[in-house]
Amino acid sequence: MSNTIQLAVRTLVEHVYSSGSIDSRFRSQSTMLEGTRIHQKIQLTYQESDQKEVYLRADFPVKDLIFSIDGRCDGLLFRNGEVIIDEIKSTSQHLEHLGDDGLSVHWAQAKMYAYIYAKDHQLQEIFVQLTYVQAESDEKRLLKKCFFIAELEGFVQEVVETYYPYAKLLHDHRKERNESSKQLVFPFDTYRSGQRKLAGSVYKTISEKKSLFVKAPTGIGKTISTLFPAVKAMGEGNLNRIFYLTAKTITRTTAEEAVGRMQSCGLCLKYVTITAKDKVCFKDETKCQKDYCEFADGYYDRINEAILDIAANENCMKREVIENYARKHTVCPFEFSIDLAYTADAVICDYNYIFDPRVSLKRLFEEQKKSTLLLIDEAHNLVDRGREMFSASLNKELFLQLKKEFKSVNKGIYDSASQINSWFISLKKNGGELNEFTLDQLDEELILLLNQFKEGAEIVLLKETFPNLLELYFQVNSFLKIVDLLDEHYVIFGEKNKNDITLKLFCIDPSKLLQKMGKGYRSKVFFSATLAPLSYYQDILGGQDEDYLLSIPSPFKEEQTDIFIKPLSTRYRDRERTKPAIVTMIHSLVQNRPGNYLTFFPSYQYLLAVYDEFIKQYPGTNTLLQGAGMSEEEREEFLKKFKPNQPETLIGFAVLGGVFSEGVDLKGDRLNGVVVVGVGLPQLCYERNLIKDHFTKKERNGYDYAYVFPGMNKVLQAGGRLIRSEEDHGTIVLVDDRFLQRQYQDLLPQEWRSFVVI
Repeated sequence: MSNTIQLAVRTLVEHVYSSGSIDSRFRSQSTMLEGTRIHQKIQLTYQESDQKEVYLRADFPVKDLIFSIDGRCDGLLFRNGEVIIDEIKSTSQHLEHLGDDGLSVHWAQAKMYAYIYAKDHQLQEIFVQLTYVQAESDEKRLLKKCFFIAELEGFVQEVVETYYPYAKLLHDHRKERNESSKQLVFPFDTYRSGQRKLAGSVYKTISEKKSLFVKAPTGIGKTISTLFPAVKAMGEGNLNRIFYLTAKTITRTTAEEAVGRMQSCGLCLKYVTITAKDKVCFKDETKCQKDYCEFADGYYDRINEAILDIAANENCMKREVIENYARKHTVCPFEFSIDLAYTADAVICDYNYIFDPRVSLKRLFEEQKKSTLLLIDEAHNLVDRGREMFSASLNKELFLQLKKEFKSVNKGIYDSASQINSWFISLKKNGGELNEFTLDQLDEELILLLNQFKEGAEIVLLKETFPNLLELYFQVNSFLKIVDLLDEHYVIFGEKNKNDITLKLFCIDPSKLLQKMGKGYRSKVFFSATLAPLSYYQDILGGQDEDYLLSIPSPFKEEQTDIFIKPLSTRYRDRERTKPAIVTMIHSLVQNRPGNYLTFFPSYQYLLAVYDEFIKQYPGTNTLLQGAGMSEEEREEFLKKFKPNQPETLIGFAVLGGVFSEGVDLKGDRLNGVVVVGVGLPQLCYERNLIKDHFTKKERNGYDYAYVFPGMNKVLQAGGRLIRSEEDHGTIVLVDDRFLQRQYQDLLPQEWRSFVVI
């Protein structure tokens, strides 16, 4: 491994000059949204001889390392014999708040560029100019200084030497990581059936910079089969970072265990797990304000020391470890985990940190993406999560409340909220008698009103905090970001609810945007036990024709599972009529085959109806009921009750597609049977019908895309809880007459097709 450290000027100075507090009380979005516009506007005023976006690069040796530092300065100006480096900064603050001298981090960035240019062109002196622009008013303020090459050289040397301990730590670790990756052997005595093929396919995908869609059965060890080849690719210099993306906490734990197993076999790899902010916050309320939270106050003054400390002493940076170091250094545990994500070799986190345009890790530069792999676990969940990430809604009620709140407080906000409330009233009238109705396009007047509201809210919020205004400001901002994404993959619709009305920008087909957000990464691997049919998931998750597809057959024998189909109707209109037969069947099953069972129902209401009837008929039976909105502790307690070799039968009643129907690993005698009631079809609704119509128009099977494929995925996931190893045996009962139809049977796994009708 070379001793050269590639580093962007901005990354370097932001690290060395980080200071201040986290304060999300109000941070104007204008800087981010309008920064490019302001840069371009200033650059248009440059003279013909001036240059813009000038690429500069230089090497700086410090001790045993060489820092290769590069970046683009905004402007290179030539005025009356002076050479000037211009750095443009847009800000939402009033310019007088910047003090007499601007910010030291901005001077540092410009001085780095000035030194590189002056050295390359053998200049003895060079001018540095900071051009500050107030985002709302476009007011300008210029700060200009002259520097001699000798003082710039001393400054640069000092900055790089300050960064050196951190760089040295990362450099030495990566050297050790790559060596240990090369030496690492598969951390189990043998490969399970299908594992070697999966691992080989992942390695080939990374080598060839492709994407891979994998359907691999439950229980073969997909996590280690994807992470192990990724680590081997690191040792070969093909990768520098792995993102292991999941939808559920339980699958994050599986990933941590897989990395831990490789570490126990000699792998030197640092990973960080990102846990949601509200789960790790140390305070009673998640208010990131310096005068409320000591972990936010002065965060940036302490963060470098905290990162150095944890990076020097820990390889497993999971939730508990991060919390310990966060308390030690008095830093916010959530923001700490985000900062660590840019330094770790592997990051275990939710999908949204990569795919959600409003949340994603923005500091991953294109160059870093080229050596980064995305492993997308339980990828079937990304379809609806993708729709959620790229959709947005606003409702009338919020603006009406704000109008009342600000009537005698602020005329500007009152007028703005009134106008938007009136717009919603017109929308409601235009919908006539319909509860839901689509719009051909988004009204330009609304976009104008929302932008005016946003600008007015920014002015008020910079001076004082109003919680309801702040919340609506962020909602409007989020909505306007999605407005920019609108295209033929969207449907705009109104939905009435009593006196209220909601306007929704609904992303029907997330494929294009998932593809866009995943662009630039070296490789992507989408995998799940239920990625069937593969062509559907490749289409809807933004795959391309040249992607690899892999379907691994189950390593488990057909005789490990007894499959029964009970052809009753579970359609909504028939549920009351067939309820007694389902209750009798469940009781008969556990009488004839005692053990631990999970029974899954397509809705909570249906679940309660059957459960109540079952308890009434068979009061002495040992049962468990999934509660609404269970906490993590309650879920764990529920699963702990499934013990091996229990003297009496246990029946767990749970929701199909809920927390217990996927990602749950009850090995051996902890689970002896699964009953799935219904074919899992999502409830008939306006949104699902919009999906159906959209794909029908695109000459796909719209009903399958909207209802059948998502529904059967839940069935397969629930049934997949049963057989987790070669030693497991058990019973699956599928309750619905539609399981005998060809359309549904074709989606059943091969090993489920030898069934008995009861």
